[in-house]
Amino acid sequence: MMEVTLIAQAAEVLEALLAAGLTVATAESCTGGLISAALTHHAGSSRSVLGGAVTYSNAMKHRMLGVADPLFGGVGAVSSEVAEAMANGVLNVSGADIAISVTGIAGPDGGTTDKPVGTVWLGLARRGRPTETHLLTLQGDRRSVRTQSAVRALALVGEAARSR
Repeated sequence: MMEVTLIAQAAEVLEALLAAGLTVATAESCTGGLISAALTHHAGSSRSVLGGAVTYSNAMKHRMLGVADPLFGGVGAVSSEVAEAMANGVLNVSGADIAISVTGIAGPDGGTTDKPVGTVWLGLARRGRPTETHLLTLQGDRRSVRTQSAVRALALVGEAARSR
């Protein structure tokens, strides 16, 4: 059921992007491309979706998006700072108007006391505005955490497009 919501929400986001004449790009880690897949599920999405990067490893986050290596050893890949750097990186690489990033721990393992499974950071970058980050603390299995993250990320993109 959550996947149906994701596809429907993506359609609404695309409408908002088209109405505002805006483009979007994605940088996804724990969602593994779910956001891009939901957006591009719809015919005509190429008018607003420029592309995306699935940067699962720290090395790819660094190479493709320019995330500074010291962040990984300092605050870690699942952090506000990395979500911000990912969003800024894909915004710059793509030339999009809006960029969304996701980095988190979907589980079932990989969590710690400080960052349990379900800890997810979203980054929202827009041309001419400060980049925002949002912490999610989600419950559920891996599939649920990934889908909830994508739904929340799309909501941010939709709000950004409508507020332009």
